[in-house]
Amino acid sequence: MTVPHLTTALTGPLLELESRILAAQPHIEHWFRKQWNNHAAPFYGSVDLRNSGFKLAPVDMNLFPGGFNNLNPDFLPLAVQAAQSAVERACPEAKSILLIPENHTRNTYYLQNVAALVHIFRQAGLTVRLGSLNPEITEPTQLTAANGEIITVEPLERRGNRVVLADGFSPCIVLLNNDLSAGLPDLLKGIEQNLLPPLHAGWAVRRKTNHFAAYDKVVADFAQMLSIDPWLINPYFFAAKGLDFQSRQGEDTLAELVDQMLDKIRVKYREYGISHEPYVIVKADAGTYGMGIMSVKSGDEVRGLNRKARNKMAVVKEGLEVSEVIVQEGVYTFECVNDGVAEPVVYMMDRYVIGGFYRVHTGRGVDENLNAPGMQFVPLSFEEHCLPDHKAAPNDAPNRFYAYGVIARLAMLAAALELEDTDPDAE
Repeated sequence: MTVPHLTTALTGPLLELESRILAAQPHIEHWFRKQWNNHAAPFYGSVDLRNSGFKLAPVDMNLFPGGFNNLNPDFLPLAVQAAQSAVERACPEAKSILLIPENHTRNTYYLQNVAALVHIFRQAGLTVRLGSLNPEITEPTQLTAANGEIITVEPLERRGNRVVLADGFSPCIVLLNNDLSAGLPDLLKGIEQNLLPPLHAGWAVRRKTNHFAAYDKVVADFAQMLSIDPWLINPYFFAAKGLDFQSRQGEDTLAELVDQMLDKIRVKYREYGISHEPYVIVKADAGTYGMGIMSVKSGDEVRGLNRKARNKMAVVKEGLEVSEVIVQEGVYTFECVNDGVAEPVVYMMDRYVIGGFYRVHTGRGVDENLNAPGMQFVPLSFEEHCLPDHKAAPNDAPNRFYAYGVIARLAMLAAALELEDTDPDAE
């Protein structure tokens, strides 16, 4: 696969960054091995990246990734090997997994993702069954995915300190593919099985600002090793709390933070001779599915929002009310696939990159959220674990994808630190 077209001429800093990453590959891989010896990788995750030609940075990190059905099937062996590694770390004697999906059984594309996950774990030599938190699932129920595959979900039960299915199926690993936006289910609290990811990784507890605070620490160390400006791989952010979009509470404070962020970005743009207009993404500090997000270029744009805009920002998935947001530096994406604006999404399991895809949207601009209705997915052809080609140019396919894999792994490492810092059981 050729590298998607970059529509900007401002590739100087990024090509320099890619060259440094390529030259430092042995140091980078040694550094990552050292980090993973000290920190437990989350079971899996996906990272949204933005490539502006002058900056390459993560803008979101999902610890309950959907979309496994959008990965290139040619690279299934990578996912299977990573799954075996992840399972071995969690429970070496595991023969089976109890997978808990999201409750939205009518989303046939999400069901296709579940079917893809089941296939990965079966190929890894495990028995996989699906237990649902959905109160409407009261008996084994067959559901049909978008591609026609049939999956069977069964009601979960609690027996003592374990969650089981009706026939007593009770493996040592319970894998969540449900981001717990609706809250922490009592059914899963205090179980003795390995619950992965842990409950505090769910959006009922997790905050994006915690993740990017951890990412700040990771990038500071990594950037020093490469002798680069951390800003080239790190978006600025602020936290804003105590908001009520419906009553306009906190509106002025939010507007001031937006203007402060824009001023901060302008300083960097002047430093690097970037003529583009800075912008800011305001999004719910908890939640996913591209909900509760707006792109603004002035603090005035968050003042006096109309009813439709306030409704959009006030509530996200599962009716979760938004009172906290992350005010994040907007990172342009100048990558195009099939005449559509694109951003790479990188998938990882354990500490390994297993593939990814481009999220493409022909109806959105280079400064807008692409995770919206109308998006398409184009699989990324990662080359052999994203291994670089030292004989090729920095922006040739394997090297650009290697750079993507490095930045995504930095985000995964940040997620590991984040989960350590927010673990309620940690001493």
